[in-house]
Amino acid sequence: MNPIETQWHQLKTHEIAGQMFDNEYDLAIAVMDGMKTRSQAGEYTLERFIFTAVFK
Repeated sequence: MNPIETQWHQLKTHEIAGQMFDNEYDLAIAVMDGMKTRSQAGEYTLERFIFTAVFK
């Protein structure tokens, strides 16, 4: 299993388990908040990348 899959599983199991989201934006915010919580608990640095979509 890819290491990121383990982190995704932990995030779903602990940070966002049992929550319902009305839209993808709310889910994205919950994922970012969960990652921040996990990084603080694990005492590691979290770096956020911002991607810009280009539509033609």
